[in-house]
This record gives sequence, structure tokens and C-alpha cells, in this order.
Amino acid sequence: MPKELVEAWRTNNRINLLLIDRITPEGMRATLSKRGGRGVAGEFAHLHNLRVAQVEKRAKDLAEGLVKFPTGAVPSKAALKKALQTSADAVEALLVGVYEKQPKRRGFRKGIFTTLSYFIAHEAHHRGRMLLTLKVSGNTLEKNTQMTIWGWDQM
Repeated sequence: MPKELVEAWRTNNRINLLLIDRITPEGMRATLSKRGGRGVAGEFAHLHNLRVAQVEKRAKDLAEGLVKFPTGAVPSKAALKKALQTSADAVEALLVGVYEKQPKRRGFRKGIFTTLSYFIAHEAHHRGRMLLTLKVSGNTLEKNTQMTIWGWDQM
């Protein structure tokens, strides 16, 4: 069971990393906000920051060394990829720890699958926001990329 659980989380993260690679620099700066809200790069930073916050709350020692992006930051692709991989590793360790009932590892009260689902649902929501932002701003991803993010058996 932990193998499939971990693979679902890793696939989710690979989708984020693929998108970062495939979005143009202009697309990474795109935003629909008229009042300074997050653009696409900021959405990716938010994913990382939420992961860090949840790991701090649920397995404090796994958060050591993880640094959040400041509010309003527009990190580079390289910084985002590095941060997302580091925080993905911490979430993975949290998920395995919760599954194995390790001390000082707390998932959601409804269990390990709810814990995993929370992380993936949150990230899928923000990916949807990013794709809409890209589309409306004229930075639409190529069709192949749009389809690839749904090919979880191939990711």
C-alpha cells in the first residue's frame, strides 16, 4: 500500500514540475489580478508554502531547513523546481510516517487517504487556476502538455 500512496504523490509533483518546464517565462509572470494577486509563478510558490506549513504542523522535524517564499515573491523556474522537489520529499516522508504510524507524524483525522487527497486536491485546484490564467492571458499551453497532465499512467 505505501508504494501506491507514494507513487500518487510523486505523480502529482511530476505534473507540477512538467508544467514549470513547459510554461513560457511570460506565462510564469501572467496574472489575472488587477490588485496585485498571485500570478502563475506565485501560485507555484503558494503550493510550496502550503506544503511547508502543513509539514510544520504535522511533523515539525521534517520541516527543518524548508524555507517559504515571501508573500508576493515571483521566484525563478529553477527556484520553484528546487523548492517544490524539496517540499514534495518532506510531504512524502510525512505520508509514509503517518501510514506507518511513526511517532510525531500526524495526518488528518479521517486517515491517510484523506491526508493525501487534501494535498493533491489543493494542488489540482491551483493548477486549474494557473491554466485558466494562461489561457485568458494568451499564454495557452500546447495541446500535448494539456493532455499529458491527465496521463497519470504515463507520468
